[in-house]
Amino acid sequence: RAYLRTLREPAAGTPIDEAIVLRFDAPLSATGEDLVELHVHGGRAVIACLMDALAQVDGLEPAEAGDFARQAFANGKLDLTAAEGLADLIDAETEQQRRQALRQASGALHDLYSGWRSQIVSAMALAESAIDFSDEADVATDAFARAATITSDLRDALGRHLADARRGEILRDGFRVVLAGAVNAGKSTLLNWFAGRDAAIISDEPGTTRDVIEVRLDLGGVPVLFADTAGLRDTDSRVEQEGIRRSHAQMAEADLVLWLRPVGSVGEDPVPDGAWLITSKVDLADMAPDQDSARGMPEFAISAQTGAGLDQLLKAVTAVAAAAADTSTEPAMTLARHRHHVSAALGHLNAFAAGDAASIELRAEDLRLAAAELGRLTGEIDPEEVLGAIFSRFCIGK
Repeated sequence: RAYLRTLREPAAGTPIDEAIVLRFDAPLSATGEDLVELHVHGGRAVIACLMDALAQVDGLEPAEAGDFARQAFANGKLDLTAAEGLADLIDAETEQQRRQALRQASGALHDLYSGWRSQIVSAMALAESAIDFSDEADVATDAFARAATITSDLRDALGRHLADARRGEILRDGFRVVLAGAVNAGKSTLLNWFAGRDAAIISDEPGTTRDVIEVRLDLGGVPVLFADTAGLRDTDSRVEQEGIRRSHAQMAEADLVLWLRPVGSVGEDPVPDGAWLITSKVDLADMAPDQDSARGMPEFAISAQTGAGLDQLLKAVTAVAAAAADTSTEPAMTLARHRHHVSAALGHLNAFAAGDAASIELRAEDLRLAAAELGRLTGEIDPEEVLGAIFSRFCIGK
């Protein structure tokens, strides 16, 4: 129930504010503990006075970042994957990020990983029964065979989960598009067109861009990070050399490279494998854009001055980003932590499958280790420092 009450300073009894007071009794509260919410007016003086008053109450202390979410985890209100999803929901910038984070916060990954762990526990029970009945060959053999069947299906499921092309991580962190090529190829001009503002300095002087300039956009609900990089050429400038080194590093980490080449300069700069060839400045020449159909990659001819080809390029980038971040069919891993533990669990299941069935104690240990890895995903088994790292992502009050 909600109550309208006057909040007063504990010692003197002087009024602080009129507030809505909400009480939530354990275990039905968000954290599983007794909770009280004070809905006050948001002025700084009101908040400061209220915090001073609360500090005078024995047993109360200010919350640290993530304290409430950590209490909810400790009381079984949410698991680690749901807590991570809640943090991502708070940080979500696009509609697709919001949907993915909400699915995770609602327990999609928890249900998936807990289901797998339950199957491994069932296989463990069979393997251990084979140990208990090792003097009865038929019983032991049958139990181990049933455990092997369970783990075979699980290995396939975990393998498919890992072979997701990082879809969940791309949606969470952003699809990275790097604009690369020789100097004065029009990279900064194209970045400014994507951004709709002057994000990068444009000049006819070669080597103007010497650092990585990034612009983050929402394309169809997918966060797309465009990076303008230093033009690639031989130079004696150490500053420009560092910019070129960073350009290569950005290209190595990119989900998509747009290789810009001014019209008429074919053959001067080979297009990297997997990159899209963007013939730029087509308004400056009557000749046809350079084509390299043998590469089998998309190619576009554009002009930032006339707008030719730009809408088609944007639509193509939007489509490939949406495909790379499509997590609509099944729950996807969103963090490297998830991938590490799922991969480790699969490794232990593979060891079980490849190991000597006669060493049943060792095979049972393989299953125990696999179950432990999945337990670390949901927080059933986790060291304290991991918990601290996860909940430190939250703001105070969460």
